[in-house]
Amino acid sequence: MSDLQKGMALLITSFNKYSAKEGDKFTLSKGELKELIQNELAELLGKANDKTAIDRIFKDLDTNSDNSVDFGEYVNLVACLTQMCHEYFVNKK
Repeated sequence: MSDLQKGMALLITSFNKYSAKEGDKFTLSKGELKELIQNELAELLGKANDKTAIDRIFKDLDTNSDNSVDFGEYVNLVACLTQMCHEYFVNKK
């Protein structure tokens, strides 16, 4: 398996690790998203203890307003963070 395919598998595995905790196993609730951010993205987004910040992130990600974050919406978050990191390192040179 290529490195890119491993990365894709890791995205899926990480999503499924949190989405299966409550309710629909194919979406993230606000609580599941908060736990994912705290455990997987804390270095980029902080500890996510700010309820207002979590509410805003959740609202921004939930583009279809179904009160959950599906895999596509989650991938948008990861892609945006990845792009920001890339731009940071490019500009740091």
